Amino acid sequence: MNQISRLMNPRRVAVIGASADTSKTAGRPVSYLLKHGFAGEIYPVNPKTTEICGLPCYADIASIPEVPDVGVVLLGAERAHQAVRELSEKGCAAAIVLASGYTEVGEDGAKRQQQLRQAAGRMRILGPNTIGLVNITDNVVLSASGALEMDRFPSGSVGVVSQSGGILGALLSRAAARGIGLSKLISTSNEVDLELADFIDWLVEDPATKVIALYVESIRDTNRFRSAALRALHAGKPIIAFKIGRSEAGAKAAISHTGALAGADSMYDALFRQIGVIRAHRFDDLLDIPSALVTGRKLYGKRIAILTSTGGAGTLVSDDLGVRGFETPAPDPETADKLRALQTGDHAALDRNPIDVTLAGLKPDLLRGAIRALQSSPTYDALVIIVGSSALAMPELMSNAIKSCLSDSDKPVLAYVSPYAPHVASILTQNGVPAFSSPESCSTALTALLHATNIPKSTLPSISIKTIALPELPKGALNEEEAKRLFATFGIPCTREMIVRDLTQAQNAAKQINESVALKILSSEILHKSDVGGVAINLSADEIGKKLTEMTKTVESKTGITPDRFLIQEMVRGGTEMILGMHRDSLGCAILLGMGGVAAELFKDTTMRLLPIAGGLTREEAHAMIKELKTWPLLDGYRGRLKADIEALIDAIMAFSEMVAQLGEKLVEAEINPLFVLDKGQGVKAADGIAILA
Repeated sequence: MNQISRLMNPRRVAVIGASADTSKTAGRPVSYLLKHGFAGEIYPVNPKTTEICGLPCYADIASIPEVPDVGVVLLGAERAHQAVRELSEKGCAAAIVLASGYTEVGEDGAKRQQQLRQAAGRMRILGPNTIGLVNITDNVVLSASGALEMDRFPSGSVGVVSQSGGILGALLSRAAARGIGLSKLISTSNEVDLELADFIDWLVEDPATKVIALYVESIRDTNRFRSAALRALHAGKPIIAFKIGRSEAGAKAAISHTGALAGADSMYDALFRQIGVIRAHRFDDLLDIPSALVTGRKLYGKRIAILTSTGGAGTLVSDDLGVRGFETPAPDPETADKLRALQTGDHAALDRNPIDVTLAGLKPDLLRGAIRALQSSPTYDALVIIVGSSALAMPELMSNAIKSCLSDSDKPVLAYVSPYAPHVASILTQNGVPAFSSPESCSTALTALLHATNIPKSTLPSISIKTIALPELPKGALNEEEAKRLFATFGIPCTREMIVRDLTQAQNAAKQINESVALKILSSEILHKSDVGGVAINLSADEIGKKLTEMTKTVESKTGITPDRFLIQEMVRGGTEMILGMHRDSLGCAILLGMGGVAAELFKDTTMRLLPIAGGLTREEAHAMIKELKTWPLLDGYRGRLKADIEALIDAIMAFSEMVAQLGEKLVEAEINPLFVLDKGQGVKAADGIAILA
């Protein structure tokens, strides 16, 4: 048994700083272990008493007669490290440190946390600043949280790992009220040692856990998290993550557009998408989604039947499903005939969807017949049952009727409880029918089921690393010509252009290009040239001299810098303007693709991919990025447009990612904007670019 297994399912538990007063925080751990049926040995440690809750109390850790698997440390931050050192020396597998006062309070706390880590030696630590853990499956409660005062916890198959202790208690109480069974709950909090990835890895091997729910504040080791999440994906255990910080200033002011578009939250979106983690967008989703996924049912399409005996509620569900992209088709003729045979008269609406069976709430046989007809129908991929007010008096009657039909089909069956009746929803959920109190939750659950069914078993393969021989590179910001020369070295096609210093050179260059041209200032100090009047387009050789003089004065008046070099550049005709950039933060390095040009930040139509540990993006990943954009139809021949050169765009994305991978930390920022994607067979052209080297 490894150290984390001994932590999660210990045979012997030491409680350091235990109190005989169960009304105090320090009195709860021993009390909770006894109350919830822990079958192992408990060793309270407190030099001021000889007995706690009928158990012998030991004066110090050295006096404990056996080696504990886990030590729950209830001492303050000033003394906790001493207990941790003694537990480690005794051979304990893990310590749970509940005290606060560590990195969350600043520099002094950070020093205490480092002291704690050093004191642990080879022993593992959960926390500090944690409420501990609850192993519901095996009746192990290692916590002092008041949220555990309840008499029993509903046991089930959802494992929860939270970086917030308070949130863990909130989830436990909410799950209990809704009839959602949990298997394990772990609060990692400050993560001085054990972190999210450790417990994802452990839950992958836990036979009692089918679905993993995460409350995430930050991911400290992206590669370990990615590896653990992919293990869960391949094991068929979906991960649902609620990541806070969506409104943080991740879109920091940056030199490139990419920096503004690729905020921290976008990076998490990209990571989750790549490794199959389902993102919960509301706190309620963190229970709504697992309650649906834990049934193990798959959703293979978007056609949903809504069975109701109350029209208004059915319309609410139907409307929200439509907004989320689901279909609610009318019953096929054969299914409609089956439904008509169940209920005669003019009260039932059986030829449309929602399917309104008036007396279904009062007649279990009628309800079972309707459910079975819809389950067997080739028209539908899933069924939502509206539970109306008639179920309030006899909730078990309706719940049992629905439950009896579940084995007839593997299609998902959900319930929307229209009156506010938590006890009814709880009974349904416990009977294997995920029940929700809002129509929006039904749509969210179905969306997650569809997503989970179709997640590709990605392994984030690393392509072979293409090392390009490079000349010695300068430091700092490159000007546009230097940046594009770097891009071209890695195989990205760029516009034809010439560097000039005065009016005569500009006119000669324009004549050599032999068509209308663009005039740009060339400066490593001014990278957003159009913002200061440093770009002019569609100029002839005759017009360029006057424009160069005007541009010099305008730029000087706006920046105080007198431009002394310019680019004369071919005009790119047609095509679609894209932006291709890179963004690096604590989570990793990502490639960004989106709608480009001067309005890139206005449209914000972007997608991202984190680079693998080594190498660039695969061809499949680059293609998937393109198809994720809202503007993908513009590239794919929307309304008669010529199709764009998708293969050339894929080549450019891969080449750019290989450049970013090879240069590593030396490349601080890089962006091509715009990257013109021309018609099929005509390639792509980088028309402007930024690169900043460390």
